[in-house]
Parts: sequence; C-alpha cells; structure tokens
Amino acid sequence: MYFEIIGEIEDVETIAIGGRIRDIMRLRRAFGHGRWRKLKGRAQVRLANGMIRVAEVHWYEAHGIGRKKMKIKRFLN
Repeated sequence: MYFEIIGEIEDVETIAIGGRIRDIMRLRRAFGHGRWRKLKGRAQVRLANGMIRVAEVHWYEAHGIGRKKMKIKRFLN
C-alpha cells in the first residue's frame, strides 16, 4: 500500500529494541548494523487514491540509517 506522511508523527512510542525485534537479522543484512528500534506513532497520511486519514504507523529506525519499512497498522478515524 502506497502512502505519504503529511506533517509530523505524534505520540511516538518505542515497541522493541535490538534483540527484541523479530526481524533484526533481516534489518542488519539489508541496511547494516546499528541500534535498531521498532517504533509506533500517529500521523496524517495521504493514500494512493488521494484520501487523507489519521493512522497508526509502525517503522524501524537506527541512528545514522534512518526510518525503514514504514507501514500502516490501523486507521484511527
């Protein structure tokens, strides 16, 4: 599903760090070693059809590597 984040991500919360992430080996192979964290937050997103909605988004990030594998978990409105 294609989407674009509009504005800032709010209410950011850490879900898991390092070895607690199920896909840690895949992340390290694909993007390199780093202090990987899985996070979630709330943001306005623009969907492929142009509709704008508020959604809960999840993603992985590491210092120096940035946000990777962002996905929408559920719509909040």
